Amino acid sequence: MEISAATFDKLLKQRTQVNILDVREVIEFHTYNIGGVNLPLSRLYDNVDNTGFNKTDEIVVICKAGIRSKTAQAILLQNGYTNVKNLSGGLLAIQRLPQSL
Repeated sequence: MEISAATFDKLLKQRTQVNILDVREVIEFHTYNIGGVNLPLSRLYDNVDNTGFNKTDEIVVICKAGIRSKTAQAILLQNGYTNVKNLSGGLLAIQRLPQSL
């Protein structure tokens, strides 16, 4: 399942808590982020049970362009996570929104 940048932006503005898993590398996360847990895709497979989220939580997986997060989404789903959404277009899509984060 995908979530568009516009829908994700609305979700962030409406909710106090959104479970975000940012799968970019640490340096990318520290350069620019919108919050959430940073667990790089390169380390996700070995740490899939250490995300900090329950397997039934709604999780939005993000990266720069939506490609790594799509892979991370598949890994999470294969490991029993049931409500994982990929941010379509990634953070680049968020940054292109009018009045983005």
